[in-house]
Amino acid sequence: MSSFSRMSEAPAQQRWSDLHRSQTNRTEESPRPDVRRCQVEFTNSLNPNIISLNVMIYIFNISLIVSSVRAQKKDKKPDAEKEEKKKKEKRVIDDTNRHKPFGKTAWAPVDDVYVLRHYPRTILDAADAVDMLKNFQALDFTDREQPVYVDLKLDMKLEKKKKVDLFVSTVHLPHPFKTGLNKVLVFTEDADQVKVAQENGAFVVGGAELIQPILDDEISADFYVAVPEILPKLTALKNKLRKKFPKSKRGSVGVNLPKMLNLFRSGHEYLVEDERYVRTQFATLDMPKDQILSNLQTVLIDVCSHRPANMGPFIERAIVSSQTSEALWFRSEGVLPKPAEKKDEDE
Repeated sequence: MSSFSRMSEAPAQQRWSDLHRSQTNRTEESPRPDVRRCQVEFTNSLNPNIISLNVMIYIFNISLIVSSVRAQKKDKKPDAEKEEKKKKEKRVIDDTNRHKPFGKTAWAPVDDVYVLRHYPRTILDAADAVDMLKNFQALDFTDREQPVYVDLKLDMKLEKKKKVDLFVSTVHLPHPFKTGLNKVLVFTEDADQVKVAQENGAFVVGGAELIQPILDDEISADFYVAVPEILPKLTALKNKLRKKFPKSKRGSVGVNLPKMLNLFRSGHEYLVEDERYVRTQFATLDMPKDQILSNLQTVLIDVCSHRPANMGPFIERAIVSSQTSEALWFRSEGVLPKPAEKKDEDE
């Protein structure tokens, strides 16, 4: 520190001490009432009992504030969750009494060529959709024997946050579109069952001796059927066959070999993929319209049988298309039999 700063600092400290001494002497000699009252309050505040009481009151007030804030946060949480759910849910607008749909140009286009996003999606009856597919084929001069596909979006929800298990099913179509029959391999070691399987058109029949040829890709089939007694010996084929491995849920394990062979030789297999979608062929475009609709109805009925009927509609969206056509949305409820018709059939 420089000599100049020390010289300027010393007189300042001296003046401050002299001023403080003069003020204290004056208050001791002739204290004013307001000054005396302040001194008393200050000395009383130094009492430890009073300090502890003040601290307790302060802590109590803080706890009340914290509890009230927590209660407000708890009240806000359900409201915030409800708001988030509302944001996630799609807003459904009732357009029944409007002259045009919300955000669209009109209910239906006037011209044959139009922008899709300006009009609501057209959902057809299944019969009209099949007629349009046949018309597309005639106008485009495409193959008449091209396959016809159905694309279904399923509602896999069940009660208590459960979901329908992904399934693989084989259905017997009333009008098969395949020219040849499927190859079915039967696992059994009973001589009588071997004879029955061969009489009903089994491709290969055998027991544990077929395991190694299957692992070596010397023998392969479209479907694999087994009797319950031989299942423990087939565990080595689980990784090889995977979804084709015989299971009772798929109807490929049982004692009634003629029934199983009849189903799998001429049956059509489909599965649920991507968690909730069924995409499969069910006909060819050269088939008559009635046969196409009959096959479509059979597939939809089999799909809906994998969820309880009291849970509501299983099919959320249904699309039909051919190999070269555009996708046409159709009403699946118009294809499925009504509940009254089902009761009559059961009776």
